[in-house]
Amino acid sequence: MALPSQITVKELDPTFAEMAAVSFRLAGDGVELTPRERILLNLTADVCEQILGMPYELHVRAALDVGLDADDLRELLRFISYDSGYPAALAALERLAEVEREHGLPGPTGQSHQVNANGTGSPLPSAMRAEVRALDPGLADYMDLQSRIRAGMSRISVRERAFATMTVDVLYQTLQESFRAHVGRALGAGATPDEVRAAVRATAPFGMTRTWRALNVLDALLAEREEQERQEAGVA
Repeated sequence: MALPSQITVKELDPTFAEMAAVSFRLAGDGVELTPRERILLNLTADVCEQILGMPYELHVRAALDVGLDADDLRELLRFISYDSGYPAALAALERLAEVEREHGLPGPTGQSHQVNANGTGSPLPSAMRAEVRALDPGLADYMDLQSRIRAGMSRISVRERAFATMTVDVLYQTLQESFRAHVGRALGAGATPDEVRAAVRATAPFGMTRTWRALNVLDALLAEREEQERQEAGVA
């Protein structure tokens, strides 16, 4: 049995299929994002929105087509679970396993990272940790744990992870502290402002008005960062 394809969508409604195809194509158009990055963002959106039917199966198929494998997909779900929420990621993990079984796809090999659950400290920036600890020590401990147990992940790049968490922010409209941190992570991983903008714009097929709001916030963040760099260059 084959995975769903665009032909399947056309069978449901050819006009809708055309509308969706041109919309996704335009939102992901351009050279700023790689095909791999675009499909990772689509899968992240599926988790956040709990779109685990045909769209999710189409995105799993597209992920395999661009070279992602079952281990990569599981690392993505493990990584975003702290932002998407563990229940949402678990539902997507269960559905992924079903898709693999139903369609005879290669399953995971078990390659993973070591979970440092009993350690101490955190790779989070010290200023962020201090800010959260002043707000609520219990939440700070939880955030430390979440960052620490992901420290060994390597199948999904830092840039890809930053774009994925930005996608969660756009869809959940958490456009304050976490969005600022995730945009900073993407820029710190070498992404350009245009590439960061493209990652936000890629969320438009999942809800254009949320993308619109996020781009307004992003503009302000980028302008603030540019002004700060200009001031630092002037001092230097």
